[in-house]
Formats: sequence, structure tokens, C-alpha cells
Amino acid sequence: MHITRRLEFDAGHRIPDHGSQCRHLHGHRYAIEITLSGEIIHRSGDAANGMVMDFSEVKKLAKEHLVDAWDHAFLVHADDTPVLGFLNTLPGHKTVVLDCVPTAENLARTAFRILDAIYRDTYGNHLRLERVRLYETPNCWADALRED
Repeated sequence: MHITRRLEFDAGHRIPDHGSQCRHLHGHRYAIEITLSGEIIHRSGDAANGMVMDFSEVKKLAKEHLVDAWDHAFLVHADDTPVLGFLNTLPGHKTVVLDCVPTAENLARTAFRILDAIYRDTYGNHLRLERVRLYETPNCWADALRED
């Protein structure tokens, strides 16, 4: 069985080598969909009885380990020294320094890597992360899929 939980957050970024508008500082209303697979729990009296995982728990873990860190932050590549220099002049600015250019593809892959261990077999029902879909806009997204 597969389940999916969607969360949204706002963040800024830029794509330094982009040939068009995305090379400039800008932001998005991102949406992230987290798809998990697992067996349906059959334990009478258990709050998760009949579920793969409680959607509120999916949300809680995603917020704690990813969304709260990225929400209202500027996501910047560690090699983007002009932007890092600028952001460092802003006292208390929320900056997330990444080891990759913050494209939708790289952010989806990074989110998958962060969340994969968080959800692994949480309830003893063979739970595992299958997909992270990151929407940069309503019409543009990237999927990071489990590769077995």
C-alpha cells in the first residue's frame, strides 16, 4: 500500500549558471509530496490500526527534519560565494547551505536523502520512503524515487 502526504513551504534560491531569469535571487511556494509504502497495520487498540502510517505523523516528521529548516530560508549552493557573502551581511538571516545547486531536481534528491532514514520501518510494517515529489511551481516538479 502507498500513502502520500503533501506539505508546503516558502523559500528563496537562485540557479547561478542559468541562462535566464532563474539566475537572479527569487523565491517559490514549494510543495513537497512524501510517498511511503508499507503494510496496513492490523493491531486492535493501536491508534494506527488500519493505516500504513498516520498522516499527522508523516507531517510531524517531515516538518521536524526538513520543512521547518527550509521554510522561509534561502537555499544556496556552498560554491555560490557572491550570494553567501551577501547573506552573511544580513544578521540572523535563515540560510541553508547545500552541497548542490538548488534546482528542483537536486532539492528533491536532497529531501529524499534526509527523509529516507526517518521513515524507515517506523511501525514495524515494512514502511519505507518511495518517492519525494517537489513542486517548484504548480506546473513544474521533480521526483526523487527509490532506486533498488
